[in-house]
Amino acid sequence: MIVESQAVAPFFKNGFVAGCEETGEAVLIDPGDEVPSLLAFAERNGLTIRHILLTHAHVDHVTGVAAAKRALNVPIYLHHDDLFLYERAIEMGSMFGLKVEPQPPIDVFYTPGQVIPFGTYDVRVHHTPGHCPGGICLQIGKKGTAGTELFVGDTLFAGSIGRTDLPGGDYNTLIASIRNVLLPLGDACIVHSGHGPDTTIGQERLTNPFLNGQA
Repeated sequence: MIVESQAVAPFFKNGFVAGCEETGEAVLIDPGDEVPSLLAFAERNGLTIRHILLTHAHVDHVTGVAAAKRALNVPIYLHHDDLFLYERAIEMGSMFGLKVEPQPPIDVFYTPGQVIPFGTYDVRVHHTPGHCPGGICLQIGKKGTAGTELFVGDTLFAGSIGRTDLPGGDYNTLIASIRNVLLPLGDACIVHSGHGPDTTIGQERLTNPFLNGQA
């Protein structure tokens, strides 16, 4: 699978393009301020983006949604429990001194067990609340297989976890999401986080202080 990550100021939040190397179909994950470079990457590499997939709706993860929708005219997906955050993006941006465009309507709310296809891949959606109520993990793999590429938003980081002091956050819920949803997906899974470098489930199981009792 083709995976491209970009992060730019002011938030240095990771946005992603995940593409099928056989068909050229792709998905855009968490378009923020880096969205122009992600769209340029897709164009240079002949990728056709079919879906805009949001892991959650904190402002740093959605500042590029309007631009992406204009450029691509493809459906935007979000968990319904984060709609209140999505609808406050302009207000949240102003708190950082940023002008955020009005958000386009959500086209599809994730449903339990949902599978979203692109090319020869499937995206499986897992609800992982705690950082915020509607946080989700996107598990991507070849059709008919258990995916090993996890796009987890701000649920889990290399050596850390998402903050839980924002509206709708809850520490115990977040730890339960990681332990009960993410860790069972397997140590070999690659974790693409919303901030910082990639890691693996196995690495975090062993060394993450919030998961091994050292925090």
